[in-house]
Amino acid sequence: MHIKPESIAFTALLGMLVALPSFGIDMNLPALTSIGASFGATAERAGLTMSLFMVGFAVAPPFCGPVSDRIGRKPIVLAAVGVFTAASIGCSVSSSLPMLLALRVLQGMGAGVAMTTAFAIVQDLFTGAAGRAKLSYVATLMLVIPMVAPAVGSAMLAWGDWRSIFGLLAGVGTFLLATFWVFFGESLRVDEGAQLDLAGVLRAYREVSRSPICMTYILINSASFAALFAYVSGSSIFFINALGLSRGQYSAIFATTSLGIMASAFLNGKLSSRGVSPIYPLTIGVIMAVCSAALLLLAVLEGWSSVPCLVAMCFVASAAFGLIAPNALHAAMQPLPHLAGSVSGVGGFFQVLAGSAISAFVVSVNLGTHGLSMAVGMLLSSLAAAVALFCLALPARNLAWNGDQAR
Repeated sequence: MHIKPESIAFTALLGMLVALPSFGIDMNLPALTSIGASFGATAERAGLTMSLFMVGFAVAPPFCGPVSDRIGRKPIVLAAVGVFTAASIGCSVSSSLPMLLALRVLQGMGAGVAMTTAFAIVQDLFTGAAGRAKLSYVATLMLVIPMVAPAVGSAMLAWGDWRSIFGLLAGVGTFLLATFWVFFGESLRVDEGAQLDLAGVLRAYREVSRSPICMTYILINSASFAALFAYVSGSSIFFINALGLSRGQYSAIFATTSLGIMASAFLNGKLSSRGVSPIYPLTIGVIMAVCSAALLLLAVLEGWSSVPCLVAMCFVASAAFGLIAPNALHAAMQPLPHLAGSVSGVGGFFQVLAGSAISAFVVSVNLGTHGLSMAVGMLLSSLAAAVALFCLALPARNLAWNGDQAR
């Protein structure tokens, strides 16, 4: 490694790698109307560029995770970032909406594989508290992107058109491709005798699926992500349509809740560095998620209109994810450190699946009151995480973290 894994530069670059999905989604949000207009389509049809990106993001990591366990992380990262970059270039010169949609699938595949492989790299290089701290700091940097990407996309539209956004994404991909090619070594000790075949891939996933600890923590992480995604999917309808706030006010609220995730993830990193057992922030995060979602549901049902109180509930609910995700993801990898890529791929797939399902529920189910489906989705997802934690994970917690300490 020409860049030391303990350095801030290493953390920042992994953060950028993990943030590629956010680059691909959030920066493109302001351009949907322009994309539709340029191809004579509605903004809703142009919105398929988001849906199909998520399809690619979900389907590729489960296939590439076991491959990275066999041939190493660096080739997979280079291939994933290369696909993302090439697809971004193709998007910038697309001559039709179907062409753009096909390239968005490829772009999502590259971003998804890059993100999940980055988590496996952390597992390869760091153990115990250091690993949890590194995951937290990577997540903190990753969360900066959703806050600034829409503004950057708007600025690019003012400077040029929607094609310039994809040109910028191609530039980001080119920078990461060159940096990882030149400065990063292989993080995994590759078994030269290992063979890459379909049977080996299936064996890896069978081993992951048969690990109760892996699957329990994957469930906790996926459920907590679903709770966060319920808020992301329904918050604009709630704050703008139900409470009558302006888009500028809503943007400020969304940025505030994003800061909550960043602050809690950073705090989790500090706690890990000081040797605090991960069970404490994880448990506190789950309790925060359930209580804040329950209070929000009660507020919606009772018709409370105090914006500061509602924002505080959403802030706590979002901050809970920053305490849950790094610890749950790290714990999921501990029983099978030799299959970190496979575990990360499975975790990424179920995370996107849970987020997509709850998003569909929030935006399509009308419960009669603005914000009710959002609050219900947040509470149900948080309760699923709580059940998995208290009924499955906590009874077996010694198995999960004793293996971590043994390494």
